[in-house]
Amino acid sequence: MASYTRISAAPESDLARPARIRMRDGVLLAADVYLPDSETDAGDTVLIRLPYDKSGAYTYIPLIAEYLMSRGYRVVAQDVRGKFRSEGEALLFVNEVRDGEDTLDWIVQQPWSNGRVVMWGDSYYGYTQWAAAASGHPALKAIAPRVTGTGLGEPVRRSPGERISNVEWAITYLYPVSHFHGNDTFMWEPDWSRRDFAAQVEDLLATVGERSISYDQWYPRPVHLPRFPLGTPFAARSIPVLHTIGWWDNCAPLSWADVAEIEKHPAWSAHHHLRIESIDHEGFELLTAPEDRVAERSEDQVRALLPRTLDPALAFFEVYLRGNGSPADIPPVHWNLAGTHENRIEATWPPAGIRIVELLAIADGGLATDAAADAPTEISWAHDPADLVPSSADDAFSFLLELPDEAPIGDRDDVLVFTTAALEADVDLAGPVRATARVRSDGPVMDVFLRLLDVSPDGSALRIARGQRQVTDATDAADLDVDLGQVGYRVAAGHRLRLHVSSSDYPEFIPQTGTGADPWAGGATAVNRQHLTLGGPLGLALRLPVLQGDLS
Repeated sequence: MASYTRISAAPESDLARPARIRMRDGVLLAADVYLPDSETDAGDTVLIRLPYDKSGAYTYIPLIAEYLMSRGYRVVAQDVRGKFRSEGEALLFVNEVRDGEDTLDWIVQQPWSNGRVVMWGDSYYGYTQWAAAASGHPALKAIAPRVTGTGLGEPVRRSPGERISNVEWAITYLYPVSHFHGNDTFMWEPDWSRRDFAAQVEDLLATVGERSISYDQWYPRPVHLPRFPLGTPFAARSIPVLHTIGWWDNCAPLSWADVAEIEKHPAWSAHHHLRIESIDHEGFELLTAPEDRVAERSEDQVRALLPRTLDPALAFFEVYLRGNGSPADIPPVHWNLAGTHENRIEATWPPAGIRIVELLAIADGGLATDAAADAPTEISWAHDPADLVPSSADDAFSFLLELPDEAPIGDRDDVLVFTTAALEADVDLAGPVRATARVRSDGPVMDVFLRLLDVSPDGSALRIARGQRQVTDATDAADLDVDLGQVGYRVAAGHRLRLHVSSSDYPEFIPQTGTGADPWAGGATAVNRQHLTLGGPLGLALRLPVLQGDLS
């Protein structure tokens, strides 16, 4: 029998008045309405729609609402459909466009509303902002999504004949059965020493006594219900966006994909403001003092964090909602140079003036700009499903809470390591990191993980960029172009850059069986021999965006 912890709705805040908002199909969604002292006056509203309990301890919504009310905002915090106190089925992503639109309709009809609404929130309650924007509702004047993306949680889907794709996160299939399995949250993890994940989910569902329609929409026979029934948000009426991305957010690739899409839509890009911080998904900072790096924050610690979290959005709303100031007062790009306390302002991302420097991997383990043009050669390593390369952090969403040293992972025989010489002076990196490689395997499916590390003089290593790709029909060589994401980072003098190459990152990513069997269902396994080309025009090459300094 599967074990789990069930979390039900917390008591509603004394600061709020409960409301039940009727959707177009008659379903009632629960909301907490927070009104400032001048509640008889109509004013601006901040809407927050989330699946994590509008009254619960995890998201601190009552404290956030109190902070927003002190700035004169009315706040509506709503449990999304099927979660906690809201009625309806908990169907992941599917109902948020229409439910967001109906909620906006309700707000503008209230006597305390002046008809102007903005939205704020992280992760899924960043996604609900994009969903509401996709409705084109005229009352929605601006959004401030943080650490999220329009493709949040979407499973990897291959096009017919496609050989190269992304690698599936384990959280893709775990999230629905934990967070969208009825009204409550079910904190649960599989036994990672086993590989029969699908069977373990079925054990959980049997123990709970009901199925999760959110899990069933994706596995084992996906039905592909549309999350944006009216079309992509960027096809809707454009509105101002304050878009916050974390350098160490595991969901950052989804955010950057939206940035690239926005650049294709002039109406959206005209008032798109990018804010990039040295945070992970849960908001932990790179340079946090050790005594403040705690998993369970006290109320005083949360209150101390609110200005950092909310003030940028409030300044943004002051301009775009209240008309106080000019859009020129909000920088197009505000970013932290990670590893420092220095924040910079740019007109565009990446910054003007970067140059792309290519580092080539060498058979002796070097990584250099002046590598000799040797004839191509192959090196190989084993992928053993019974002995997988471990993920560096226990919780990828709180990477900076753990701040793991990744150097020991490079001591494994199934991890290839390439390292530069020590840098003579500081080097600032800012922009996209990419790598090209030719790979093959003696197994049918090959995963390739690339991790870029900053190695300190004491030998410890911090991951600063990463990317991964999956190859099918892998017995035939494949040429990879791997996106390792965006970086804004200072590599200090005396440090070295290192690249790890491996075929697993477990349990963050679902591991390959080596036989081609469905890795989520498990089955027969086999050890594969993986091969990587070095030297020549197809050898492993890393391309770094250098803003200042010299890597040669």
